[in-house]
Amino acid sequence: MTPYSHTIYNVYILKGAGMDYKIGDKVVYPNHGVGVIEQIHYGMLNGRTEQYYMLRIVSSGLKVMVPETNAIAVGLRSVIRNAETTKVLQFLERGKFSSHPDWKHRFKENSERMRTGSLIEVAAVLKSLVALSRTKPLSFREKKMLERAKYLLVSELATARNTSSENIEGALVKSLAKAHLEMPVTAEVVEA
Repeated sequence: MTPYSHTIYNVYILKGAGMDYKIGDKVVYPNHGVGVIEQIHYGMLNGRTEQYYMLRIVSSGLKVMVPETNAIAVGLRSVIRNAETTKVLQFLERGKFSSHPDWKHRFKENSERMRTGSLIEVAAVLKSLVALSRTKPLSFREKKMLERAKYLLVSELATARNTSSENIEGALVKSLAKAHLEMPVTAEVVEA
């Protein structure tokens, strides 16, 4: 984990722990991106009544049903606040990251970071893969992961700042440039 991520991730957990989501709330479902709560209903699970959040992932239209008691365990959380977006962009500019030299270990570490739901961890994956791409070609799976990290960052930051994806992509490019990094050119866009 990055030095910044632990603190920010705990903030997300604390926000989600006592929060009752309502229809129309924008939330983040880890590794899928921003979703909207479209329904809340009750059902029986193991002999007890359980509340379920029905959400639609914005980019793909994927429908996900999350039991309220499992929301924290799966990493469901509110979209970060506009003020927190600056911390993510500052991490891309100045934050430290680690990258294992062995492909298998690096891929495993990056996959675990992506699953945490922490936007700083996703930013660390993006930054480490961008840095790696300067020294050697990324594998097919790492290219896909880089695109996924970029997508997750852009979609949540755009939602938090209430702006376009293009504006956020420009902000990412500027932040990486301040770290003397440049986003590699890719031919395909990864959807959720």
